[in-house]
Amino acid sequence: MGSLFGQLETDVEIKASADKFHDVFSCRPHHISNVTPAKIQGVDLHEGEWGQPGTIVCWNYMHDGVAEVAKEVIEAIDDENYSTTFRVIEGHLLEKYKDFHIIVQATQKEGGSLIHWTLKYEKISEDVPEANGMLQLAIDVTKDLDSHLTEQA
Repeated sequence: MGSLFGQLETDVEIKASADKFHDVFSCRPHHISNVTPAKIQGVDLHEGEWGQPGTIVCWNYMHDGVAEVAKEVIEAIDDENYSTTFRVIEGHLLEKYKDFHIIVQATQKEGGSLIHWTLKYEKISEDVPEANGMLQLAIDVTKDLDSHLTEQA
């Protein structure tokens, strides 16, 4: 019997600094749709303030070629470790998963930074696939955002 709990992790090396990357995800996620409109169509503030834990944001995004929506609460922002934790509270992902957390952490390195993505989830049944499409989306958005941030430098 397979486990209903899953966790996927990946690292993406980028040229942009850890603090710049973290600033976008923690305080300005609504700018991501300007950077990568084919993948993220919009990020709207539903409740709270940008850059504050407890804030609720709604993402309109493309997932495996399908337009989907996810409403997420920003559970934690750690400015010291450049980490932001999102928990999905409404949307398409909850049709397949009881629980879905997305943690993005940036670590400064020489000549850029390392972005570490962690997806933690509980599937509603064993038939639900691992969230590889969401992990790929995270990788693609990271690369697009890096290009954007390094162009501005």
